[in-house]
Amino acid sequence: MTPFAEIFALAAKRKGGVAALERILAATAPRPPAEIASTPDDRILAEMTRRIFYAGFSSKVIDDKWPAFEKGFDGFDPNACAFMSEEQFDRLMQDRGIVRNGAKIKSVQINAQFMLALKADHGSAARFFADWPDADYVGLLDVLKKRASHLGGDAAGRFLRAIGKPAFITSPDMVAALIREGVIDRPPSGKRDLAIVQAAFNQWSGESGRDLTTISRVLAMSVDSQPGASGRLVSK
Repeated sequence: MTPFAEIFALAAKRKGGVAALERILAATAPRPPAEIASTPDDRILAEMTRRIFYAGFSSKVIDDKWPAFEKGFDGFDPNACAFMSEEQFDRLMQDRGIVRNGAKIKSVQINAQFMLALKADHGSAARFFADWPDADYVGLLDVLKKRASHLGGDAAGRFLRAIGKPAFITSPDMVAALIREGVIDRPPSGKRDLAIVQAAFNQWSGESGRDLTTISRVLAMSVDSQPGASGRLVSK
């Protein structure tokens, strides 16, 4: 497997040098675990909800409507959202200030209940996420897929990045880089594939001291893709 320093150098060359690449990476730098743990649980639920509603919609539309989301969901207080009544649900389904998607509105209640369960077991949901080991990131994805609502696949990774947790996201360019490096031979499609990706990330992290988010973004930025003769993406 190619040393991470060489992949970083390739990304830096594509992005205008090491300093330019470091500035790009700084924009999505993870937060220290202590900062994540100090995040109020209502903000954790809010970020879950924002990422869920982003899926299938313009992020700008959701952001423009966000004050109405905050009002409609009682500031994303987990206790209030976990015990949403049918009347409250109906009111939200008629609220033109938000996106009226019934399944996603219901996900807020399910995720609030999940948050309360984490609080009971760990002191707070934020503490649970802060303490989860980055070396088992795919295990955390599995927890979110099984116990939360609408947080499978990339939505989970984007939520975790939003709260400052290191996360890799299987974007097309990142996957192309992993294929180029011989880590996988196709886009990951299950636990076994993700475990292989996790092992590669753990090795690169050990080599470089870099976090999962940084490694993921560097891999993606190291790819210069173009259609090949077969129509598939190939990396230079």
